[in-house]
Amino acid sequence: MVSYRNPDRLGQLPWLPLAYNRCMANLTLVYGLRLLPADEVAAVGEATIRLKNGRKAHVRMHTLEGGKEEIEKQLKTSLEAFFDFYPEI
Repeated sequence: MVSYRNPDRLGQLPWLPLAYNRCMANLTLVYGLRLLPADEVAAVGEATIRLKNGRKAHVRMHTLEGGKEEIEKQLKTSLEAFFDFYPEI
């Protein structure tokens, strides 16, 4: 099992993009938020990001359901977990 908190093992994670740079000083967090009635959402796809070098990157979209407090708690937990994947930041 790969430890996601061990930066020495990050090079062994096959899902990390080749352009990933562990020495990034300035970062951009790309996200989008929209509230919709839970029973109206049929599917959620990917968002495409166009990079300055002409390449494209993709962002997997996620859904959170519940009341305001539940969504805020889930979002905070999700954001904390996201940064656990990048312990060197």
